[in-house]
Amino acid sequence: MPHATSKVPAGTLTEKQKEQIITRTTDLYAELYGERARDTTLVLVEEVPDGGWGIGGHVLTVAEIGRTPAT
Repeated sequence: MPHATSKVPAGTLTEKQKEQIITRTTDLYAELYGERARDTTLVLVEEVPDGGWGIGGHVLTVAEIGRTPAT
């Protein structure tokens, strides 16, 4: 079973955008492994709380990356 996890800052994507991540990732796995993979592909979109992630030892916030909360 193919499995993909996308971690994103909480509140920065709409439900539609999360759906797009899921459907496009599933499409990619089906393209790579064949249609047989579509029904068993698991895609998770995990929302990480603001300040709960960083790069190079620096904690990042949504404000720092310039993303506004989804509406």
